[in-house]
Amino acid sequence: MGHRDFMQPTDVKDPRYFHRVIDCQWACPAHTNVPEYIRLIAQGRYADAYMVNRESNVFPGILGRTCDRPCEPACRRQRVDGTPVAICRLKRAAADSREDISERLPRPVDYRIGRHIACVGAGPASLTVANDLLPLGYDVVIFEKQDRPGGLMRTNIPAFRLPASVLDEEIGYIVDMGAEMRYGTTVTDIDALLNSEFDAVFVGSGAPRGKDLNLPGRNDAAAEEHIHIGIDWLEAIAFGHTASIGERVLIIGVGNTAMDCCRSARRLGGRDIKIMARRPRGFFKASPWELDDAEEEGVDIVVNHAPTRFVIEDGQLAGMEFQKLRWDEDARNATVLGTVVIPCDDVILAIGQENAFPWISRDLGIEFGEWDMPVVDEVSFESTRPGVFFGGDAAFGPKNIIWAVEHGHQAAISIHNFCQGLPLDDRPPVGMNLFSQKMGLTEWSYHNDYNPAPRQRMQHVDLRQRFRRLDVEVEEGFTEEQTEFEAQRCLNCDVQTVFDAPLCIECDACIDVCPVKCLTITENAGEAELRRRLTVPAANPEQALFVSAPLPQTRRVMVKDENICVHCGLCAERCPTAAWDMQKAEVLIPYPVKMLPMVAVTATPR
Repeated sequence: MGHRDFMQPTDVKDPRYFHRVIDCQWACPAHTNVPEYIRLIAQGRYADAYMVNRESNVFPGILGRTCDRPCEPACRRQRVDGTPVAICRLKRAAADSREDISERLPRPVDYRIGRHIACVGAGPASLTVANDLLPLGYDVVIFEKQDRPGGLMRTNIPAFRLPASVLDEEIGYIVDMGAEMRYGTTVTDIDALLNSEFDAVFVGSGAPRGKDLNLPGRNDAAAEEHIHIGIDWLEAIAFGHTASIGERVLIIGVGNTAMDCCRSARRLGGRDIKIMARRPRGFFKASPWELDDAEEEGVDIVVNHAPTRFVIEDGQLAGMEFQKLRWDEDARNATVLGTVVIPCDDVILAIGQENAFPWISRDLGIEFGEWDMPVVDEVSFESTRPGVFFGGDAAFGPKNIIWAVEHGHQAAISIHNFCQGLPLDDRPPVGMNLFSQKMGLTEWSYHNDYNPAPRQRMQHVDLRQRFRRLDVEVEEGFTEEQTEFEAQRCLNCDVQTVFDAPLCIECDACIDVCPVKCLTITENAGEAELRRRLTVPAANPEQALFVSAPLPQTRRVMVKDENICVHCGLCAERCPTAAWDMQKAEVLIPYPVKMLPMVAVTATPR
């Protein structure tokens, strides 16, 4: 077997290695330090946990209620007992239970660097750009067509999920840093912005146009007022323009917007509300918890029905006709079993959103590609027109708030580089600190016993109470006891098993004590072969194998399957030579506010 067939020793000094092993932090688009803030919550340090959150995700209280939770499917606890840690709800617990943190927030600076940035739209992406650049001395002006900030966070997330007070508070932290808000202002000419006072423009206008359903009967004048575009209808509710709906309501679509529409309809007078789904439930886009909440409130979910026409009778919308379908196993091919007409008073179309840029002239050097989307660099977020950046839904289509926040962070770095004359691809590096957690021969500075507590159930407002007003928040948050139990479920995945090969005597004690059989000492080989050789074959190629340097006794290697390790520390406790150590990996994600010393050199007095 030649040298090329061997796996090279794992470089644990590369921060990207342990970053990927901290699954929750890696899965979060903004790379929030999840294990750290959960430990702080477990210690009752809610304000500290909130500030750890805010550094990366900017809106802990908002996201603690509305995040799509990409961290939770990645949670290692799910591999142990089938249920991830309630990471998102713990985020909310920190936000709701913290003391005043106003003195710990970034503060307005007493200098200006003479650079002016325009942000189009006051949604999460633009607000993040402002959050990152204002403390560096930039002047940021945010243009918003509505009379209040928040973008789709305010207009499309109902108050029973996200109270206005939470929005106002966390957005206020950014506005109070010195962002100039120009409400009731629609931008119609980016070129004019660049040719006036602004050095760069960030477009964070979202995906503001809901998709329509062009079926027979759609354009009948008698039915027009009873067929609604989902995001427009939610916006009308948010701004008090709509306060009622018919008793029989059909929602077309199965995403989270559809769930917000059906639950809003329930509060505005709907009694017989149906979600009409083209495919089986396993193929829905909506989050499982959103589906559960809708069904708890009496919404029917009807699967395998494809809309074919709006039924108009006596000059009124009477219902919709659907094909009844039977799908194959992958829901790719369907057989039509017949048709059915379902009566209704109103139809709400929630079949997706798309970008709309009629206000951007096509002769400005901003290239548009497929689906009439701007061509945007996926690293710098710059368009083909230098100095014009996009982020959030406006950049790559509808995603969610946490993605918009991460886009804002990266765009802010690029805007800073652009204004300082630096290459846009000159990205600040990710760093890492490793701290041994050893306090004694077999003692560690963290709690590493497995806690069998089940995932805590969120308490909800009683059904009889929640429909009395639109702004009755349904989820009440965890109690103090629930927060304590849930925090204890975290496996501390940022505390890593770090191996020192020269100390190993190949006694196999670590292999014997490992509860999940993730360790193997074997002859080195190529990755595919090593994965087969492990005590428990490593089946997830998305997560790395740790491979040590050759061991001093036999030149074999220690191999660990990072996918199934639960960071329990038993290997380090059992090792007679301390070849294994438990070390906390603090991944240092760069955010623009950390560039302050670099910017201050060029600052001029205010």
